[in-house]
Amino acid sequence: MAALCCCPTTIIVSGKLSSRITTAGQLPRINPFKNQKRLITERRNLIVKSIIEDREVIDVKNDNFKPEEEQTEYKVEDTDRLMSRGINAAIVLAAGTVAVTKLLTIDHDYWQGWTLYEILRYAPEHNWVAYEQILKTNPVLAKMAISGIVYSLGDWIAQCYEGKPLFEFDRTRVLRSGLVGFTLHGSLSHYYYQFCEALFPFQEWWVVPAKVAFDQTVWSAIWNSIYFTVLGLLRFQSPADIFSEIKTTFWPMLTAGWKLWPLAHLVTYGVIPVDQRLLWVDCIELIWVTILSTYSNEKAEAQASGETNSSSHSGED
Repeated sequence: MAALCCCPTTIIVSGKLSSRITTAGQLPRINPFKNQKRLITERRNLIVKSIIEDREVIDVKNDNFKPEEEQTEYKVEDTDRLMSRGINAAIVLAAGTVAVTKLLTIDHDYWQGWTLYEILRYAPEHNWVAYEQILKTNPVLAKMAISGIVYSLGDWIAQCYEGKPLFEFDRTRVLRSGLVGFTLHGSLSHYYYQFCEALFPFQEWWVVPAKVAFDQTVWSAIWNSIYFTVLGLLRFQSPADIFSEIKTTFWPMLTAGWKLWPLAHLVTYGVIPVDQRLLWVDCIELIWVTILSTYSNEKAEAQASGETNSSSHSGED
C-alpha cells in the first residue's frame, strides 16, 4: 500500500519537472558575438558624438576668440573715438559759452545797479543795435562771420541728421563748410543783393516775383556750382570728379531749392531791407545748408566707394 501511494506522487512530480525542462529548452539562446558587436557599435557612436560636441565647442571658442593684435586695434580705435568725442565736446561747449557770454554781457559797462531781469530784458535790443552799427561800419565782414557760423552749424546738423552722435561729428567737414560760408557766401551775397536792387530798380508789383525768379534760376545755379566746386577742391578731388559731381547734382539741387526758397524770398525781397536780408536768408540757410551738405557728402562718399571697388577689381584682375 505504501508503494502504491508513493507511485502516483512520483509520477506527478516527474511530470512537472519534465514540463519545466521542456519550457526551458524552448527559450532562445544568447549569442555572445552579437552582444559584443552591439556594445562596440554603441561605444563607437558615443565616441563620435563626443568628438562632434568637442568640435562645436572649439568652433564657438574660435569665433569668440580675437587675436591679440585685433584686440589692441579695437582698444586704440575706442581710445581715439573717446578723444575725438572729448575734443568735439570741448569745442562746442567753448563756442557756446563764448557766444552766450558775448550776447549777455553786451551792456556790462552799464550794469552797475542793474537787476538780472533788466540785464535779460535789454540784452536782445542792445545786441540788435550793435549789429546794425557793425553793418554800417564793416558790413562785409559782419555778413561773412554770420554765414561762416550758419554754414558750420548747418553741416553739424546735417551730420546729426545722417545718424552720427551729437559729439562725433567730422571736424574737418564742419570746417570746410564753415570756410565756404565765411569766405564766399557772406561776401558774394552782400554784393549780389545790391546788384539785384540795381537790376530791378522799379517799384511795380511784378518786381518781387521777378527777383525771386532771377534768384532761383541764375543766382541759385551760380552759387550751387561755386559751393560744390570749392568743397571738391577742399577735399582734394580731381577736376573731373568735381565736374561730374556738379553735373549730377545741378538739376536735382536746383529743383529742390524751389520747394523752399520761393516762399522765403517773397519775404526777402518784399519785406526785409537790403542790409538785413542776409541775416534773414542765413536763418533759412540752416535748413538749406543741411540739405546741401548732406547731398554733397553722399555723392563724395559714393564716388570714393566706387573708386575703391574699381581699384579692388582691377587688383584682382
